[in-house]
This record gives sequence, structure tokens and C-alpha cells, in this order.
Amino acid sequence: MAAQSAGVSLRRFDAQSAQEFEGLFAAMAREKVGGLIVVPSGMFLDEREHLGRLAARHRLPAIFFFREFVEAGGLMSYGPSFPDLGRRAATYVDRVLRGARPADLPVQQPTEFYLVINLKTAKAFGLAIPSSLLARADQVIE
Repeated sequence: MAAQSAGVSLRRFDAQSAQEFEGLFAAMAREKVGGLIVVPSGMFLDEREHLGRLAARHRLPAIFFFREFVEAGGLMSYGPSFPDLGRRAATYVDRVLRGARPADLPVQQPTEFYLVINLKTAKAFGLAIPSSLLARADQVIE
């Protein structure tokens, strides 16, 4: 596993509802978790501002899948370009409407990804983001 070879231990925290967030963040603070990766979820997207506030209150650097989390105060996000995914979906719809069988269409993976970094959040956490990473970012929020 990549995490083990890098000397990083992973711990999984699951939430079925937003009401569980407070307790989970408190548990992460007790366990001195050094960072958080939030996986894609409609519930998490709906609660992005709540998650951003909790991460800030517990001084927990977090990376998200959607740029909206970073715009709401999260540290960074790395995920696919949703406009690109929308264009790809439209070409599939067009092909189906022209008679293609959906089962015959190939599965495609995203090809465009965006890195968004919130420097305000990094500064509030006392984190120095390497200039090489900032140079690769598609958007930097200052």
C-alpha cells in the first residue's frame, strides 16, 4: 500500500448523516489526525460549509474532491473537471439519440483534473504550500 511505504497510517471515519460530523471531528482531534481526505458524496457537498467550519475549528487540513469545498474554506481540492464530464455526457446522449446502443458505448475515465488551493486556509493553519505545488494549481484562492 502506498500510504505504508510513505510512512503514513490511514484511519477511516464514516458518516451516515451530518449530525455525526461533530462527533467524528472530535474523535479525529482526540486521535491527533494530521489530515483529512473527504471522498465524493452528495451529502458532503451539501454540507461543505459545515465541514469547512469543523475542519477549521479543529485545525485539520483537508483535501476534497470538489472545488466548492475550497471556495467554502477548505484547504484544497483535486478532482475531475465537471464541465468536461458534462460535455462527455452530452456526446453519449447524442450517440444514443442517433441510434447507438448504450451497452456498446465505451466507459470513459475523466481526463481533465483541477487542483484548487486556498492560501487563506493554509495561512490560518500555519502551513507553507510549496511554490512548486502552487505553480501547478489551476486556481489559488488568496
